[in-house]
Amino acid sequence: MNSFETHIKGDKPVIVDFFAEWCGPCKMMPPILKEVKDKVGEKATVLKMDIDKNPAYARRYGVQSVPTLMIFRNGQVVWRTSGVTPAREIIRQLDQL
Repeated sequence: MNSFETHIKGDKPVIVDFFAEWCGPCKMMPPILKEVKDKVGEKATVLKMDIDKNPAYARRYGVQSVPTLMIFRNGQVVWRTSGVTPAREIIRQLDQL
């Protein structure tokens, strides 16, 4: 089992940012995800997944557009959205878990 799969199978929520280097809106996500991480601390992990370098994961999770964010917990997708998403919305979703 690789590191990605090990992370998403844990009880701790994992936010995965599916992105591409060529995607303009994707470049807006790092400061948003930093804000989320600063607010939630160790309650969640943030991972980035380049869809061009990891196309199998993009296919497996049905990523049709980027950026796509997913929150995994215990190996399951518990929330997903596409497009630039405000930090407050991501935090709200984490608080509901």
